[in-house]
Amino acid sequence: MTATAPRFGTALTRLLLVAAALFGAVFATASPASAHAAVTATNPKDGAVVASAPKDVDLTFSEQVAMDNKSIRVLDPNGKRADTGELLNLCSGSIVKYGVSLRDGLPKGTYTVAWQAVSADSHPVAGAFTFSIGAPSKTSVSLSAPDVGGGLVGALYDTMRYAAYAGFILFTGGGAFVLACWQRGASVRPVQRLVVGGWLTMTAATIALLLLRTPYTGSGELADAFDLDGLKAVLQTKSGAALSSRLLLLSAAALFISVLFGAYAKREDEEKKDLTYGLAIGGFVVAAGIAATWALAEHASTGIQTALAMPVAVVHLLSVATWLGGLATLLVALHLTPAVERAAVRRFSRIAFWSVAVLASTGVYQGWRQVGSWSALTGTGYGQILLVKVGLIAVLLSAAYISRRWTGQLSEHAAPEAEAASIVEQRTAEPELSEEPEPVTVPDDAKNPADRKRAQQLARQQAAMTVAREKRIRDADPQRSGLRRSVLTEAGVAVAVLAAATILSSTEPGRTQEAAAAAQSTTQVAVPDRPISLRIPFDTGGKNGKGTVRLTLDPGRTGANEMHVWTDDAAAKPLDAPEVKVAFTLTAKAIGPLPVAPERITRGHWSATGVQLPMPGDWQVSVTVRTSDIDQVTVDKNIKIG
Repeated sequence: MTATAPRFGTALTRLLLVAAALFGAVFATASPASAHAAVTATNPKDGAVVASAPKDVDLTFSEQVAMDNKSIRVLDPNGKRADTGELLNLCSGSIVKYGVSLRDGLPKGTYTVAWQAVSADSHPVAGAFTFSIGAPSKTSVSLSAPDVGGGLVGALYDTMRYAAYAGFILFTGGGAFVLACWQRGASVRPVQRLVVGGWLTMTAATIALLLLRTPYTGSGELADAFDLDGLKAVLQTKSGAALSSRLLLLSAAALFISVLFGAYAKREDEEKKDLTYGLAIGGFVVAAGIAATWALAEHASTGIQTALAMPVAVVHLLSVATWLGGLATLLVALHLTPAVERAAVRRFSRIAFWSVAVLASTGVYQGWRQVGSWSALTGTGYGQILLVKVGLIAVLLSAAYISRRWTGQLSEHAAPEAEAASIVEQRTAEPELSEEPEPVTVPDDAKNPADRKRAQQLARQQAAMTVAREKRIRDADPQRSGLRRSVLTEAGVAVAVLAAATILSSTEPGRTQEAAAAAQSTTQVAVPDRPISLRIPFDTGGKNGKGTVRLTLDPGRTGANEMHVWTDDAAAKPLDAPEVKVAFTLTAKAIGPLPVAPERITRGHWSATGVQLPMPGDWQVSVTVRTSDIDQVTVDKNIKIG
């Protein structure tokens, strides 16, 4: 008979299919990634109409940002610069505020403020808003926000971030599995390829991230990745320092790998004890240092309790790598090697249990810190993705529980007699393998090329038969087969968990989202001699139903007022809604609602004169927007008159 080498395509295909399905589930529920610093206030306010030109324009942020003289631009109705181009640092205490001075003698009309910055957790943020001097006017400037961090550069940057996380998990978890569970695995070629592949992936991804920082946070042009001046500027930032530090630590990791798969692998088991401790300590220091480069530059470095959050983030990431990286190594050992000792599987089972316990406790703290409230957990994109991640981890724990049960059965069937009986049964069932093939050697002095070629063919056939026999013996163990299936399921779900975790690291935290929303929804106080201006987002639930209402009241006091309403779509372009209605209510005095039906002036613009507000107080402005025959919504905001 002709023996063939074992094929693993079926198992790996199942893993790829499971991973693809779970990736799809994660990305289908994930909202687009957004930056983590939010603008909580602007002066002038978005859509405001001021009587005279202000001296400067300023923006207040929810957290620290990096800005320069090019970060804020004020453009007149013709698109020309109306600012001096010099950034003003107006920060005071916990207030993060930056601005830019305006030129003297600015004419009346609508001005556009475009801004761009890098948040403290390394993600770019940008936006635009308008205000008017004297009265609104036509403007040639687009109101859409810059596509910072998007496009091809954004896709490449996000891909490299995924690759860096995956490489770290494989390198760290694989090394930990070898040292703590299966020291013989240091000489197993598939395990070596897994760990080295993780290191190579992480190194390449880190270099790519360092080069892509300039276009990712700036121009968005891929060619700028090779701008040496831009790279020099990146190295002076917190993110650049973290990435360059990671490269230095990866060089130390290369030394760890060379010793692990070199001198350590060649030693006998009894000679490995002292070197095992040394490698474990060195590997832990390197892995913790690499994990710290994420903690120092991303979520953990901003927000509340940063002194506690950063070490917790390091422990969390190390726990993830130990569990998931060890799981990947175990999967390789079960599928691509003749055998992995049952004792090694049991040791990893215990390590995985404690890793999950640490992972759960640190994850709860991180989730509370970034979400902060039940409403943010269910009402923000970050909270929703976090719930998806929690659900995936629950599935993963279920698969891990099944694996632990199979591991327990492995220990019950670990007796040499049982394994020997399995071998005897296998050989009895297949007579053609009942006898060992005679060793075939290729004589060095063989002069007949045909004899030498025949001997080489026999040697290859014997090797293939030996591998096939070992696989049949291994597959005949039902406990080991069940463990392989459960570990394969764990690995597939783990891929989706990693995807969700990476998406969370690039999504605006729930606390920040709610803070920004609260800043927009607070009661607005009318300023004497200045029109009052409101900006209210809406979503009718139908097609193209998302947008923003901008409403102004002039002069914004008791008595008669002139009202203007603009409706913009999600791209900040005029939305020609079929109907817009406004009502005013003074709840404290049981006045209203006082309905107002503004007249359509042009596309996305309505106005009404003689809008009466009979007395001062906290008035509720309710705007009803209808975008189709059946899709409409009413949104509210409060203003203080008098």
